[in-house]
Amino acid sequence: MAYAYGTREWEEAFDKLVRDLMDVERPPYIMGTPGWIGTYQKLVREDETYRQLAKGWEGSVVIHILPEPAVGLEDDMYLMLDLWNGECRSVRLVPKSAGEGGDYVLTADYHRWKQVMTGELDATKGMIQGKIKLKGNLPTIVRYAKAATRLTELVGMVDTVFLDEMSPEEVEAFKPWVDFVREEFSLSA
Repeated sequence: MAYAYGTREWEEAFDKLVRDLMDVERPPYIMGTPGWIGTYQKLVREDETYRQLAKGWEGSVVIHILPEPAVGLEDDMYLMLDLWNGECRSVRLVPKSAGEGGDYVLTADYHRWKQVMTGELDATKGMIQGKIKLKGNLPTIVRYAKAATRLTELVGMVDTVFLDEMSPEEVEAFKPWVDFVREEFSLSA
């Protein structure tokens, strides 16, 4: 049964999937999987430094990763962080319609996001340099640059296996799981 995004049932089912997989999966997590998302969400929610730096911030931030078939990322990926006054209400994979509707949508290719997640590229500098495309108010992002930097420091703390680090056989074995999550949570819409 596919869940309709934006419903209470979708939220409950996604939360349950994250909890269940975090109970059985162990790090390192494949980037973008529920275990990876749940770990990142927990780090952000529990981080007092982020909370202080982000006081006053209001709005969702969407990390839009463009498709990269060579590494097994066949479709756009939208990761939404629902952030409000220093609190992280949720981190979710979302369908395109929700992702494109975020308050701040940051778009780049897979390899650029990997640079951000590994600390090789500062996200704010990447936006200013045009390496990451921003839909949203750049002056607001710049005003909260330290909070944005802290978010990227936290994502760097997640023990991550990046898609381009997987063997072709591992990527192929992973694809049915990706298809299941996309269908079950209406992420293709």
